[in-house]
Amino acid sequence: MAIPPLAIGVCSWSLQVTNVPELKTFLDKLGIEVVQIACGDPHHASWAEGEDLPSAALAAGFKMSGAMLGFPGEDYTTPQTIEKTGGFGDSATRPERLECFKWGLARTKALGLSDLMLHAGFIPAVGSPERKAFLDTLATVSELAQAAGVTVAFETGQESAALLRRTLDDLKCPNLKVNFDPANMLLYDMDDPLRVLDLLAPDIRSVHLKDANRPTVKGTWGTEVPLGTGQTNTREFVKALKRIGFTGPLCIEREVGNQQERFWDIEHGVRFLRECLAS
Repeated sequence: MAIPPLAIGVCSWSLQVTNVPELKTFLDKLGIEVVQIACGDPHHASWAEGEDLPSAALAAGFKMSGAMLGFPGEDYTTPQTIEKTGGFGDSATRPERLECFKWGLARTKALGLSDLMLHAGFIPAVGSPERKAFLDTLATVSELAQAAGVTVAFETGQESAALLRRTLDDLKCPNLKVNFDPANMLLYDMDDPLRVLDLLAPDIRSVHLKDANRPTVKGTWGTEVPLGTGQTNTREFVKALKRIGFTGPLCIEREVGNQQERFWDIEHGVRFLRECLAS
């Protein structure tokens, strides 16, 4: 089903749902119909429907913008733990994670989708001895995705936008894109998202809308806050997305609080984004 430009959506895992009817109920309460859906891997967000998730989701009547894949063993306790365990960063886990990625590609296709989002891991700097092997792995990701007819979008945040830009340019893989999450840049204490948007604009495939404040202590996490109340400057970010010609959905992500608290914050986020779009 076609999704209108800049339609407001939500990330399914933010609602902490466990089955498709529960997701549909929350979407109806929010008054939206677009969702970026978790693949259903046990680590990221499992579904009661199991292998029947694709058929259940396709029959539910909502619009899916893409799928999200997490990897077993990823540890977000601290920035340091996710640096060691995130994405394809650890060479020891790459073979099993490529197998998990293949599963994610199959699930994406079964959902009737052509976009898969994930965290690539901390990209080694130019000149690092680990860089070539890491980029070779991402090239393999591209090849597998191309064979499946899927575009892969890497989440922003762990590295500078300049390093991500250089990496995409070095890879020259047209099906490797960016899932731009402005709040992640603040949570990891990296770039100012508004200043680097243009640098990544040619490859922005999707966005997550959440808000955050930078950490006050170096090496710790920043603080995620309700949309429109932090340092992301969401109102200007939405204007900037319009300016660069982005036409994908605006998928709200909220990863703090219990299910009811998240729902309230996402409900607030929907109202806030409607105001931003109206202005």
